[in-house]
Amino acid sequence: MTATGQAARRVLHFLLPGGVDDPAAPSGGNTYDRRVCRALPAAGWRVHPDAVPGSWPRPEPGARAELARRLARLPDGAPVLLDGLVACGVPEVIAPEAARLRMAVLVHLPLGDETGLAAGPARDLEARERRTLHAVREVVATSRWAARRLIALHGLAADRVHVAVPGADPAPLAPGTDGVSRLLCVAAVTPRKAQHRLVEALGTVAGTPWTCALVGGTRAHPRYVDRLRSRIGELGLDDRVCLAGPRSGAELAAAYATADLLVLTSRAETYGMVVTEALARGVPVLATAVDGVPEAVGRAPDGSVPGLLVPPGEAAALSGALRDWLADPALRHRLRASARGRRAMLDGWETTSHSLARVLDRLRQVPGPTR
Repeated sequence: MTATGQAARRVLHFLLPGGVDDPAAPSGGNTYDRRVCRALPAAGWRVHPDAVPGSWPRPEPGARAELARRLARLPDGAPVLLDGLVACGVPEVIAPEAARLRMAVLVHLPLGDETGLAAGPARDLEARERRTLHAVREVVATSRWAARRLIALHGLAADRVHVAVPGADPAPLAPGTDGVSRLLCVAAVTPRKAQHRLVEALGTVAGTPWTCALVGGTRAHPRYVDRLRSRIGELGLDDRVCLAGPRSGAELAAAYATADLLVLTSRAETYGMVVTEALARGVPVLATAVDGVPEAVGRAPDGSVPGLLVPPGEAAALSGALRDWLADPALRHRLRASARGRRAMLDGWETTSHSLARVLDRLRQVPGPTR
């Protein structure tokens, strides 16, 4: 193959959900997609991002037809990476093109694992996702936990499921506030992120000095946000718990800089990028030990855990962990030291991009379409 031909085969078409760049609705998945678009060229791939508007993963007919049109325009044998939110719910669009195009799907969260789904819709999304993932050539998960989950859930061959863990940007050490009282939760305000659990736990430690900022988008589940506001008021925490809305860039960095402890009380979390964002600044973590969160928290070089992990759904454990943090200076010192040790071990987005590039190179090695 000529040099020109080799370069052409290193072009990647990356199909993304519409709104991936919406600053009012930041998410870990959107951040991941944007960052790998920026990082993959250094790993040898020229990326053509293509955001497809629609109510994914259950799009309206027009969005489904538009996705089909965009795939049909791609040349035979083109490497294509699809965000799982776009691809996994529409196997009737993906499967007919899978023999012609070299497709991989990037799964941030199995569709049926979304919190709040009724049993019937969850089963339908799970079945659709299974058909999609069996049709494409490679599957990428964003944590080792998620890879194991997809293999077990859908009966996928282990050698077709790969891991590309989110990176963490280097950041200065957070000075914090007073080393104890400034709590920060960074997550979209939704039932899956379960900020109500945090608010209830904070109500049990109201006799100690602290403030808590809930940073995250509030548009997706307005009724949940209303209930959360009401509960904050009922507990008399209006002057201590702030629903700060979405933040990014310098505003988000400033929120981390004043944080003494990151708190994440999610019901489900494929990885938990905010965990590593906090640890990159030496901020310890208090989190529910769900899914991929322990993987993100990790360990410092001395084997210590840079945070407190509590069982999901155990309110007493969460309240107890908060009391321990607020009352025990030795514990705080130990966790901060561990967080700083873990900080030095975090991989950047270049590692993520090289993991993805290895998967994309596998796509190129698979025999192309026969027609």
